[in-house]
Amino acid sequence: MLVSPAFAQATGGGFGGGLGAFLPLILIFVVFYFLLIRPQQKKAKAHRDMVGNVRRGDSVVTGGGIIGKVTKVMDERVQVEIADGVKVQIARGTLSEVVVKGQPVKDDRSSKGNKKKRDDDESDDDDDGDES
Repeated sequence: MLVSPAFAQATGGGFGGGLGAFLPLILIFVVFYFLLIRPQQKKAKAHRDMVGNVRRGDSVVTGGGIIGKVTKVMDERVQVEIADGVKVQIARGTLSEVVVKGQPVKDDRSSKGNKKKRDDDESDDDDDGDES
């Protein structure tokens, strides 16, 4: 006889059948979902919302690391001023973050004057009159 008697015997049940054999794979998938897949989906949704809410006056950083101010928002493109008088059009998807949310400004000169006045007012408020 060429077949040994050990092959003819039934093996032990193990974990209890088919579900027990897949339990480690199911647990690994659950861990991967909560540690990798779900956070990535949240990050992608936040980026999609950020890109969708970009408006004129925002300071943005592009995927290439260029920092500029949004001057015009179009459907799939954004016009960004990266230096005085230098405007480039970039795809919305290449924006990596919005650095400063700004309000649309009509005249830059008046906003600079107002900012200086506010800074002076704040420095006066810091002085409590306590002399040591």
